[in-house]
Amino acid sequence: MFKKETYIQRRKLLKEELKSGVLLFLGNDECGLNYEDNTFRYRQDSTFLYFFGLSFAGLSAVIDIDEDKEIVFGDELTIDDIVWMGNQPTLHEKADMIGVRDTRPSASIVGYLHQAVCKGQVIHYLPPYRPEHKLKLMDWLGVLPVHQQGSVAFIRAIVKQRNYKSAEEVAEIEKACNVTADMHLAAMKMLRPGMHEFDVVAEMEAVARRANYEFSFATIATVHGETLHNHTHEHLVREGDLFLIDAGAETEMGYAGDMSSTICVGKKFTERQKQIISIQNAMYDEAVKALKPGVPYRDVHDLSARVMIERMKEIGLMKGNTDDCLESGAFALFYVHGLGHMMGLDVHDMENLGEVWVGYNGQPKSTQFGRKSLRLAIPLQPGFVHTVEPGIYFIPQLIDQWRAEKKFTDFVNYDLAETYKDFGGVRNESDYLITETGSKRLGKVVPKEPEAIEAVR
Repeated sequence: MFKKETYIQRRKLLKEELKSGVLLFLGNDECGLNYEDNTFRYRQDSTFLYFFGLSFAGLSAVIDIDEDKEIVFGDELTIDDIVWMGNQPTLHEKADMIGVRDTRPSASIVGYLHQAVCKGQVIHYLPPYRPEHKLKLMDWLGVLPVHQQGSVAFIRAIVKQRNYKSAEEVAEIEKACNVTADMHLAAMKMLRPGMHEFDVVAEMEAVARRANYEFSFATIATVHGETLHNHTHEHLVREGDLFLIDAGAETEMGYAGDMSSTICVGKKFTERQKQIISIQNAMYDEAVKALKPGVPYRDVHDLSARVMIERMKEIGLMKGNTDDCLESGAFALFYVHGLGHMMGLDVHDMENLGEVWVGYNGQPKSTQFGRKSLRLAIPLQPGFVHTVEPGIYFIPQLIDQWRAEKKFTDFVNYDLAETYKDFGGVRNESDYLITETGSKRLGKVVPKEPEAIEAVR
């Protein structure tokens, strides 16, 4: 945890922004994996962590701006609880850690909220993403799940704070990035033909475990990099394969790292692999050069796509006018996702609050294939932490579908694209802080150039 003054100040700023109403914070409960007592790894709700800092199950909280009250609701451990899970601080001791003096039993939150409603107060809550949250909102406030959209004013106030990372948050993210880099470097050093993907995953995750870190998301480590979120680790890796990794560590405080790399399974990349990786690296390099305050990240994404189009034309995979190709979205046959996303307490920071608020400031997202997957589009500002992760993918089903539809034939050489259907996918990704004058990469360097990767191999 940070010092208690950090949480006191965060709540103070939130109250000043919203000015009135009752702010409801739903902490996460334990969740059974296949029966109640065999639970998934516990992870506290990130907004609850941001404002209340307590990573304990079974808590909820309110900030009653009108009555000037901050209350943590929870229950003391019974002797059965202590026998099962060991001792913990009392509820009062937990609340004192983050500067809250008023604590009450869990069940009393229902009466408190009902009284607030009767007084005409507005209850602000966030969009629920867990079933138990939806049930609580239905029970406590009488709002059916279909209508639980959350308070826009509450969402926007939280995004306004959490988008800008403090120095102590940046330091915590950098710790996560350093361990994340070590995970990738360990994979680069140990990967060999004849292994299974899960052998590499085991080595990477051991790196995080030895730092007492968790994983910021389910590890992607696969020879089938054309599948963007491939969490299957069953494949045998063979000489000549490309091995795509997207993985991150999460610190004890919940801050995330997120990096990607693409490795040759053998000692060397093939010439064709080097050719595509060099294009993808050029996309990355030009994007990083463009990072500075005031630049819309949508423009940086389009810059990376423009680089890919021009370089793909050089090797014959694309053709035609670059501006028209960019505008039409034809490039998304090979570049199917956005350039990056915000990160912090969530690897896709605040995604549960809605991408339209986090990355678009309430403006509508594009509906165009490829561009609709861009999570961050707004002008960059000092304090933003985000990823830069361009990629190039050869997805057989997508190539087949677009060719059958005669889609973008003015821009795509489908005959040549057919010969790449066994290629897979490539991407590399790093995490950046926007500074007053430009940007700063966070964490250790993970090699991305073929020659540098081969030297590690």
